[in-house]
Amino acid sequence: MKLSNRLAAIAPFQVMAILEKARALQAAGHDVIHLEVGEPDFATPEAIVEAGRAALAAGHTFYTAAQGLPQLRQAISDFYRSRFGVAVAPERIIVTPGASGALQIALSLLVDQGDGVLMPDPTYPCNRHFVSLLGGVPQTVAVDAATRYQLLAADAAANWKANTVATMVATPANPTGTVLSRDEVSDLAALCRAKGGALIVDEIYQGLTYGADSFSALSLADDVFVINSFSKYFQMTGWRLGWLVVPPDYVEPALRLAQNLFLCPPAAAQHAALAAFQPAVLDVLESRRAEFGRRRDFLLQALPQLGWKIDSVPDGAFYIYADVSAVTDDSFAYCQRMLDEVKVAITPGADFGSHRAGQYVRVAYTTGIERLAEAIARMRSVQ
Repeated sequence: MKLSNRLAAIAPFQVMAILEKARALQAAGHDVIHLEVGEPDFATPEAIVEAGRAALAAGHTFYTAAQGLPQLRQAISDFYRSRFGVAVAPERIIVTPGASGALQIALSLLVDQGDGVLMPDPTYPCNRHFVSLLGGVPQTVAVDAATRYQLLAADAAANWKANTVATMVATPANPTGTVLSRDEVSDLAALCRAKGGALIVDEIYQGLTYGADSFSALSLADDVFVINSFSKYFQMTGWRLGWLVVPPDYVEPALRLAQNLFLCPPAAAQHAALAAFQPAVLDVLESRRAEFGRRRDFLLQALPQLGWKIDSVPDGAFYIYADVSAVTDDSFAYCQRMLDEVKVAITPGADFGSHRAGQYVRVAYTTGIERLAEAIARMRSVQ
């Protein structure tokens, strides 16, 4: 039996091979420092866990509405109003199995065979792969420190083609941690509107910013598609819960897709997420955000000691995208050596695109400063 041709466009995650090897080394008794996977090291706040336990005990183990629990969609709507001062009708919110479910719906709404979606290079790899699975064409645009590794309106306009139907950006971004300004998002929305295309904004690291303006694209335009998640800021990765906000005219087709693609989001996770917006939980999350900020500041000072260059300071998420061209011309081999020789796992730039990928690595500061300091000390010995 043959595999479908579309699988040829789906490259493996290099980081998963590194993670698998790192776990094998751990199982063999080695002390591995994990700086490779984008998962917060903090446990889900206890109030959320307790709400999940209570939901299971109460028998909330059945299907929910495909769009998600009405009370959860209302809670998300209320959060947009209280945190960002923007009114988002609950009817426009589709709760999904992780942000991946939201991405799948958004692209399925917009992309036909041969349609192009503009996105920066580097970017989160699944963005390219989901477009390809739909028969679309990922139209990657090489970006660098001059635009903080973000795709801005001028470059999007210069690369817009006859088959382009959407532009997709992230703020804060993976792998770079950089953010877009309000004006930059407004300009992108205006460009897409003028071209008759859509703007998709990935906001799954929203809330995890350090001194930068924290806002939602929904406060600037109501015709954008916004993807978000309970995984990063709310630290619920394994609960697999996200959401998508669609323009008003797209609610019915988005719901149709949700019904057919995944039937409904996980019931217990939805009930647990209702506790995520409690003031006491938000206080915990804010204290953890401050800790991420301290880790970032530590690495901004420490990583250049390795000969690495940080040419764009990350204002959000929990990543640093570093230029290692002064010490290697093959960042994948460099990452392998780090793991083999000093048991520190980091991610090669090849996972995120092709533009100068061999010169970059991504470091996730999802472990404490003491372990980060140990990682720096170990990596210093790798020449």
